[in-house]
This record gives sequence, structure tokens and C-alpha cells, in this order.
Amino acid sequence: MSDSEDEFPDRQLKLIVMGDGASGKTSLCMRYSQEQFSKEYGQTVGLDFYLKRINLLGGTNVALQVWDIGGQTLGGSMLDNYIFGAHGVLLVYDITNYSSFENLEDWFNAVKKVCGTGPMPHMALVGNKSDLEHMRTIKLDKHQKFAHDHNMSSYFVSAKTGESVALCFQKIAADILQVKLSKPEVDQHHRVVKAEIIDSNNSHGAKAKRVQLPPRQAKSSLCNIT
Repeated sequence: MSDSEDEFPDRQLKLIVMGDGASGKTSLCMRYSQEQFSKEYGQTVGLDFYLKRINLLGGTNVALQVWDIGGQTLGGSMLDNYIFGAHGVLLVYDITNYSSFENLEDWFNAVKKVCGTGPMPHMALVGNKSDLEHMRTIKLDKHQKFAHDHNMSSYFVSAKTGESVALCFQKIAADILQVKLSKPEVDQHHRVVKAEIIDSNNSHGAKAKRVQLPPRQAKSSLCNIT
């Protein structure tokens, strides 16, 4: 991808990553944008912001703005501002933590409240920590029913191993833009990244960066969403 393509992407998409604390939202964002995984848990306060540039079939250059929303913001005064203008929302839960799944209804309603009678953004249900399948507490049919009842796309990923993480974001972006992924693209993103190997060079030549935004600055940054 050339510098000019980086500076002038065809589209910009705002993706919100929401869910309870410790569900692995930040690990998911960092695995996707930087191909890094940390075993140490650090609570996101307010908002973390990531940027990833990708190329979809047909030469569509896309800048993904990934907003990692802290779990403690549910019911907070800034949550509506974070959600506003989102093209897609990833509701993330930990498959080994039942309460993180139960609370998804509250997160979904927060999005619904912002949208009002208008159209909803693309909604995706993401079960994280699939590498801990033997510790699963949420049955597959419960996951599928929630996704069906709320008209959501459905994914299982592991931020630790990298399994299906890139494919999840790629398919969400493609669905929003109504672009069909080719079979080679799908197969390529099915690769698994070993958690023990931390590689700062992100895959596919895409450029990624992470920016921490204080809560008060997050609202002003919405003016850059197109």
C-alpha cells in the first residue's frame, strides 16, 4: 500500500469494542492492530483508540478506527458520545465468565438508546478466549440465540493465540461496506499466531498505531469520522 493510499483511504470506519471488564477487549484490539499479547491485565480507563489500515477485495482501502471502551463506562456520562457515529459495534464477552455474557443485554441497550429510532450500526457478538474451550460456561446455543434475537453476526476468537481475530474484523468491515471476501482472504486470516511470540510488525503490510484518548478528548475526535 502506497503512502498516498494510506493518507487518503477510500473509507473510514468507526468500530466500537464494548463489554465487561476483563473480557479481553484490549487484548483483542492489540492482537489485531499490533499482533501483540500481554498476559498482564490492565483495566482500560475511559477509552483507548487504535487505527488499522486494510485493503479489501476490489482495491478498497479502509482505515479502521477501533475504539476500546472501558468496562466501567456502562451507565457513564461519556458512553453515548463514544457510541455516536459508530459503523460497527463488537459486543465482547469471555466464554469462561457467565456474568460477562449476561451483561451483554445492557451493553446492547446502550447502543439502542443512542440510535433511537434510527438505523443500528452493524452489531457483532464476539466470544473471546476460545483457547479456554474446556472452561466454557456459556453454551453454544445461548451464544447463537443471543446473536439471532439481536440480529448480530457471530464470532469466536482468541486474543491469546490470534485465532480468527483478523478474520473477525475483516469480515465486519466487509459486511459494513457490502464487500464479499474472497476464499483466499478468508483462508489467509484463519492462521493462528502463537501467543508466546510478540511481533511488532503487523501482518499484510498494514500500518497500525495505538493512541490513548482522555475521556474529554474523545467527543471532539468524532468530527473526524466520515
